[in-house]
Amino acid sequence: MCWQVKLVAPSLMPKLGRAGSLQSRIAIVHSLTHTESWAIDLSWDIIARFGKQESMPREFFTDFVKVAQDEGRHFSLLAARLEELGSYYGALPAHDGLWDSATATSKDLLARLAVEHCVHEARGLDVVPTTILRFRNNGDNTTADLLESVVYPEEITHCAAGVKWFKYLCERSRNPASEQEEESGSGSRTEEHEAIAKFHAIVRAYFRGPLKPPFNEAARKEAGFGPQWYEPLAVKEVNSIPNY
Repeated sequence: MCWQVKLVAPSLMPKLGRAGSLQSRIAIVHSLTHTESWAIDLSWDIIARFGKQESMPREFFTDFVKVAQDEGRHFSLLAARLEELGSYYGALPAHDGLWDSATATSKDLLARLAVEHCVHEARGLDVVPTTILRFRNNGDNTTADLLESVVYPEEITHCAAGVKWFKYLCERSRNPASEQEEESGSGSRTEEHEAIAKFHAIVRAYFRGPLKPPFNEAARKEAGFGPQWYEPLAVKEVNSIPNY
């Protein structure tokens, strides 16, 4: 099947609502389906664009192939759910904000990992639990179960992949001779602070505006990063010059 979606600027997107009506529930599921469609492309893009170029270890490829497989399954399940609700993917407009971020980070793997996986994916962890609750409160347990049992737990692992390989690159830059196959879990506190400082600089350089609380601290912790990574980014810096 070939899907055609009308893309509009994010500012022109209609409000999704709070799942109180069938129209709102369709709009939310359509938005989630569209996000998954970009996530599939971005998973393969990070492999093809950066894997060989950055001499990444085999596990990097394995991790993001797994992410791509998950995103493809999420897309298929959500698209099928849209049809069960009486709609289809492409029936509503969508925006390509995720791809705009991908374009901006197309020459920098650290930036791609930080913005796409540690900002955008992590934002999904913040909002999906509320979305699940809204579907349940309005009698749509089928969609709520899909999000809760499949999409949400797997998105935590996708965010974790971004955090893992961001830390790996930071550590490798400190120890260029290292041939580690995966991010070390025994880094010093100084190394952690340096990675966090680099993360802050990159996000401020590539992401517009502050991050939006409230944050899902439990899910973010499970993904491998604590409040010191993201809470300072919830405050807009004045006259800051990003440098990493």
